[in-house]
Amino acid sequence: MESPNPTQHATSAHLVANASALTVGDLLRDRSRICPERVALVDEKKSLTFSEFNDRVNRLGNALIAHGIGHGDRIALLSENRVEYLEVVAAAAKIGAIVCAINWRLAANELEHCIKLTSPQLAITTHRHREDLSAVDHGCASVINLDDDYPAFVAAGTPDEPNVVVEPEDGLLIIYTSGTTGLPKGALLSHRAEIARMMINCGDHGMTGERAFVAWPPMFHMASTEQALHLLCMGGKVISVDGFDLDRILQCVEEEELWWLILMPGMVDQIIDAMRERGTKVKGVQQIGAMADLVPLHQIAAVTQLLDAPYVNSFGATETGIPPASRGLLEVGRVPNSLSKTQSSMCQFRLVSEDDSEVPNGEPGELAFRGPTLFSGYWNAPQVNEKDFRGGWFHMGDCFVRNRDGTLDFVDRVKYMIKSGGENIYPAEIERVLLGDERVDDAVVVRAPDEKWGEVPVAFIARNDESLTPDELDARCIDGLARYKRPRQYQFVDFESLPRSTTGKIQRHEVEKWVSVSRAPGRVSS
Repeated sequence: MESPNPTQHATSAHLVANASALTVGDLLRDRSRICPERVALVDEKKSLTFSEFNDRVNRLGNALIAHGIGHGDRIALLSENRVEYLEVVAAAAKIGAIVCAINWRLAANELEHCIKLTSPQLAITTHRHREDLSAVDHGCASVINLDDDYPAFVAAGTPDEPNVVVEPEDGLLIIYTSGTTGLPKGALLSHRAEIARMMINCGDHGMTGERAFVAWPPMFHMASTEQALHLLCMGGKVISVDGFDLDRILQCVEEEELWWLILMPGMVDQIIDAMRERGTKVKGVQQIGAMADLVPLHQIAAVTQLLDAPYVNSFGATETGIPPASRGLLEVGRVPNSLSKTQSSMCQFRLVSEDDSEVPNGEPGELAFRGPTLFSGYWNAPQVNEKDFRGGWFHMGDCFVRNRDGTLDFVDRVKYMIKSGGENIYPAEIERVLLGDERVDDAVVVRAPDEKWGEVPVAFIARNDESLTPDELDARCIDGLARYKRPRQYQFVDFESLPRSTTGKIQRHEVEKWVSVSRAPGRVSS
């Protein structure tokens, strides 16, 4: 028998790997061949067919290459929702660049941190956000304004497909997610992760190219950019809406066959009131909603009835996509009696204790995740990655109980987080600002239930100077934080009354009990 040749084996393995590779850019290119005249993208200013979209994306990609943007280079994108946002992401997909989706709601110090974290070679912005960008030390070699320079920049590029080899594990997007250190982390999403997430959207959530998607949540969130990108790759129509424009959203509900209408806590009641006042006639919506745990149950019943569509009982994350547990749907017109989660397809998870041993059914444990939708780690954060990916599983920081039927009940956040109107808020980032005042001896921020936003932050402060006022603290938070992160209340307490563990750490869950009582121990009226 002839002995195997290692060189030939390596060569054939490389060929097999190449033959099995698929990227987002490949899928977008093919759509221009399969359905060139179908409408791909619409916003308030323009409409593009797949052929027109692909032509513009190719021109932009080649123009970026000529501008010096190469494989693996980062592009900071600070923009409101518009067609050009997705053009930039699609062009990056074709040339192997990475788009850093910058949150325009951040305070100046947070914005500067996000940009410097990823060291982008180029920044792209708009008239609306150019002053925010120019106010920080962003370090980018050049800046392109979508309202000024961009049209000529795109026109200068050639329409040929960019001649760049892009691999499935190459990064495509960096989405910023707040961390327990108080400053955002950059979650790197690869082509492989996006295509896997797309397949789960097709399998678990019935996504096809026959329906449309209203991209109204900010495109710096996965809720808009990912779903829009996935539907474009399937040949569907994406309608870009500049924020929560109720009239425009309801117009789409009346005129379009929609796939997934994203609804966030704090907006559901507005949709209900507007539909009733308007007398909205629904053309067809396949599914609605997100984060059912933070929406009043009677609102879920009402909005599903009005839109004649089930509510997605989701639990996912920027790091994992729609998984691990978003397959369940809440019935139309019914007040749900359970919000237990159903495991998504194409993923594995374990519920583990502090020593990473698996817990039995009925006992709470942190969810540790595996699957092809998983992100590629936090950018430039090796110590965090080593901890969160320990043992070859990604530890989400969320605590669940597995029921006997395999469903999951959410218990709490191992890494304490506040979810307010679709935004993630970590107390540490607020506490860092509060503790910057010399008159503050200690501070703790906890969550409080809120009918509109689901949850809001509330701050308890131990002060050493009685002249310190809530208004001064609020002004400090306005200067140092995005406005949605500001505490809704500032309560002064005695330093000694703050409950602590044996290591001296304030016990948040004990402080959280103060929110529901009329007066906390040692509390001073604000």
